[in-house]
Amino acid sequence: MTPLLLKADRDGERADQLIARLAPELTRSAAQRLLEEGAVTLNGAPIKKNYRAAAGDVLAVVLPDPEPVEAVPQDIPLDVVYEDDDVIVVNKPVGMVVHPAAGHPDGTLVNALLYHCGKSLSGINGALRPGIVHRIDRDTSGLIIAAKNDFAHQALAAQLADHSLYREYEAVCVGSLREDAGTVDAPIGRNPTDRKKMAVDRKNGRPAVTHWQVIARYPGHTHIRCRLETGRTHQIRVHLAFVGHPLLGDTVYGAKKPVPGLAGQCLHARRLSFLHPRTGRRVSVECPLPAWFEEVLTKLAKLV
Repeated sequence: MTPLLLKADRDGERADQLIARLAPELTRSAAQRLLEEGAVTLNGAPIKKNYRAAAGDVLAVVLPDPEPVEAVPQDIPLDVVYEDDDVIVVNKPVGMVVHPAAGHPDGTLVNALLYHCGKSLSGINGALRPGIVHRIDRDTSGLIIAAKNDFAHQALAAQLADHSLYREYEAVCVGSLREDAGTVDAPIGRNPTDRKKMAVDRKNGRPAVTHWQVIARYPGHTHIRCRLETGRTHQIRVHLAFVGHPLLGDTVYGAKKPVPGLAGQCLHARRLSFLHPRTGRRVSVECPLPAWFEEVLTKLAKLV
């Protein structure tokens, strides 16, 4: 397999950190395993896990061969927004898990994609996440892109790393944001006291930037548009909670009491834009707000 080439853009960063930052499809632990196996080289020679890169270093990362797909195809309806021989973009409903994991062995987006696409999904992310380039939470609805081959996967992963893959969300947060637009620039890492949660971590977190803009204001709530510059786990949810305006319905980072009629946080991935891996042309897609989101806005409008 052709190595993934990663060019260091700063001095002194550890190799495992650099790989995890520039190749979003690889976790830091996965990067460490590759380093231990001698699968990461500089000028043809394997480097150690604690190697600190110099700006301009080009690391060649040999990704493992795809594992046999273990997730089973399931005939689950998909709302396909865009599809060709290289990529597929799906409007994921609330409640659907992206890939099999503990507690969710099937009924996931991956199971549906395996049925819809057959064997034409990239294998870079292994047996349980074929085709998956990025994820959105189970209780977040909206657009997610999957790769049908390794060539497309690597191209899309590079766009995640250099921020040319555009992702825009709509959300309702609690409270009234003081400004009409702003940016939250705060690194995100695992919550030190609850490993199932994420948190702003100035010391050990990975860079995370969320741009937001007010769409409409309601008593006690604000309808906003969010654009991701980075793609950390739970990023919008963590950032909005960090500035004191958690998402409506987010019982993990906001009020613990569920909102009647709302399954999870009020967050929808509405727009997505990427450079096509094969043609280089920009592809832009969007999907409407789901009925449950519109119902939330209708109820809030009645409070005005």
